[in-house]
Amino acid sequence: MLKVLLKKQLSEIFRGYFYDQRKNKARSKGATAALLALFLFGVVCVFGGMFTSLAQSLCGPLVEAGTDWLYFVVIGFLAAFIGLFGSVFSTYSALYLARDNDLLLSMPIPIRLILLSRLLGVYLMGLLFSAVAAVPAVVVYRMRVPLTVSGIAASVVWVLLLSFCVLALSCALGWCVAKFSQKMKNKSYATVLLSLLFLGLYYTAYFKAQSWISLLAQNAAQYGEAIRARAAILYGLGLAGQGNWIALLCVAAVLGAVCVLIYRLLSRSFLQIAAASASVPKTRYREKSVRSKSVSRALLDREFVRFTSNPNYMLNCGFGILLLLVGGVLLLLRGDRLSMLMSAVPSVRPDALPVLLCAAVCLLASGNDMTAPSVSLEGKTLWLLRSLPVTPWQTLRAKLSMQLLLTGVPALFCCVCTLRVLSVLQTALLTLNVLLFACLMAAAGLYIGVKRANLQWTNEIVPIKQSAAVFLAMFGGWLYAALLGGAYMALSAYVGSMVYLAASAAVTAVLFALTYRGLRTKGCAWFAEL
Repeated sequence: MLKVLLKKQLSEIFRGYFYDQRKNKARSKGATAALLALFLFGVVCVFGGMFTSLAQSLCGPLVEAGTDWLYFVVIGFLAAFIGLFGSVFSTYSALYLARDNDLLLSMPIPIRLILLSRLLGVYLMGLLFSAVAAVPAVVVYRMRVPLTVSGIAASVVWVLLLSFCVLALSCALGWCVAKFSQKMKNKSYATVLLSLLFLGLYYTAYFKAQSWISLLAQNAAQYGEAIRARAAILYGLGLAGQGNWIALLCVAAVLGAVCVLIYRLLSRSFLQIAAASASVPKTRYREKSVRSKSVSRALLDREFVRFTSNPNYMLNCGFGILLLLVGGVLLLLRGDRLSMLMSAVPSVRPDALPVLLCAAVCLLASGNDMTAPSVSLEGKTLWLLRSLPVTPWQTLRAKLSMQLLLTGVPALFCCVCTLRVLSVLQTALLTLNVLLFACLMAAAGLYIGVKRANLQWTNEIVPIKQSAAVFLAMFGGWLYAALLGGAYMALSAYVGSMVYLAASAAVTAVLFALTYRGLRTKGCAWFAEL
């Protein structure tokens, strides 16, 4: 029974490689093999190569300083973080809040087998992510020291111990997230904030990695003594990676005890959390009047409710909001350095700053593509809209207005912040270009979204991340922003920045007018035929 449950668990994790959710049918063997090969290429070549380069830059200085164990402490911490980052959300969803909890609990299956199968699935995912960082680091180290059978065996055991450490941390954090989610009234904002926090930590570590490695290599002895004196378990983990079997046995005993303790705690709370429904606060009825809304306002509010209630929609199609706000703040804080940077590049004309800033703000605004999947997200509930006494254009206009508001307001803030480095006239032309660009991208995304609408999906992530409309809208925005800046660099010897910005605004306005007209005619006809 455990084997069957584990097979079911793994098939759910890797379902996308064997089943096409967009076409609602199984993939062919060739397509499955190609997707798996692409996945292995990304894991082994891309991420494995990245961590191999990191290990090579770190291993040499620490081994020469005689602090081999410190190398494994750093690599172990990094591998545990990667494994935790990759498996904590699957722990939350697969262990506690899986959709088949009620079905499995209603069957004559022991709860311990359900829990074990879920734990094994979480363990294998943690092993996959942590091994991406740990295995290249072990190989790099074993190539620098004398190779022995005992050392190879110790390295294998050390990688496995790291995966159990990831399992323990994932279960603990997954339990906290599950408990926290039961108390949350609006889980969408919590999911978005948590995801942004993880992304911020990841990119901070990525950009600071080189400086941290240099600092660690220069002060290896000092940091090593501090860890040895204050964190014995980290010192033992480092010795275990180095090949000390006594340390390996001690670490294994500690992790084994922790895993047994976590299993006992989970077995007591699993049934309560898995079978619990979300808490509903008690409310008292109070009679109050409700204001009537116009058709346009009601449809627009409906689009905002859909956007704010879907964390995947917000994260993947509304990331430009955050980028524009952050860009504006950075302009206020560090805008004075742009002029110095421009003057340090002799190939760039001094008056190119307004155009380059305009292209940069447009690039940030292209991170918003809410209109592209908005029609497809209606899915099987499209008949509700069709049954209402509203025209196709009223529905499409509400979707268009939502993106214009969510993009235009933060874009206007970012444009106003360019006054830190530009004149009023330059900022006015830049703002005109950016707002016209936002209108063009919203209309073009909706035009493509209606033309390439996919209503036959089983998972909402398909129209949000895997649709041709989103791909074309996002990369089309990037290409247009790059063309805006690149064309000026080619023509800067013949035309000034102000004239160029005025001409580009006119071209963008014409393109928007054509797209808007096509949306009102062909777009409405396509929508009526869905």
